[in-house]
Amino acid sequence: MNNPLDQLPDARFNRDMMISGETAAAKLESIEQKLSASIPDEAMRSRLTLDKARLLTELDQKTEAWDIARSIFDRYMANKDYEGAVDACDILFLTEQDEQSLAALGMGVWLSVTFPIDPNLTVSMLQHIIDETPEEADGAAVAATVASYIVDIRATGKQYDKLAFFTNQMLANVARRHSNVETQKQFDFWLDKLELKEPAKFLVRLRNIVDILVQESWWFDREALQSAIPDNRSGK
Repeated sequence: MNNPLDQLPDARFNRDMMISGETAAAKLESIEQKLSASIPDEAMRSRLTLDKARLLTELDQKTEAWDIARSIFDRYMANKDYEGAVDACDILFLTEQDEQSLAALGMGVWLSVTFPIDPNLTVSMLQHIIDETPEEADGAAVAATVASYIVDIRATGKQYDKLAFFTNQMLANVARRHSNVETQKQFDFWLDKLELKEPAKFLVRLRNIVDILVQESWWFDREALQSAIPDNRSGK
């Protein structure tokens, strides 16, 4: 006979999941009440709607979450709110709609690197690539390197201290899982071998990764967007 105590960890996990679901459901109800009221501020309404999509994802209502986030993405793009558009892409990726979600991830990464949005969000999008990349592939190394680079050129003060520490650890972990890198000498050799020291090279490699993710499913004209940027600090 199985020991009943062996079931305790699973029971506690299920209870935690139930509490989490109830919390998300309560938050969703609150947001829906606010959305049912008249909200003249379009930005606030878009933010609440995007929050609703994220909660639906947590509640495993991912098809509905996709439809909502996809619509809000178009709204943000029309208003040239690229940070909002990237946030929508984050949710679209989390809805796990196969190739469509991977395309959303690719477009979100492109927007987050091309435009000077909050580096926290850019790092988060690049982390998704790391999580999706097999250990032996180079894609995670490229994503981690770009994350560190973005933090260097965008973050300042306490935000820089926090994100620089995080992205340095991220890169070290990727190097360890990719090539068993443990020492500084090995790390420097690894960076040289994978050509991860020159932005002109690793940003092109990121663009290739984005192309693989998106394929022919672009929802916007990236060349037109890029040509309108007077000073493209991302180097892409």
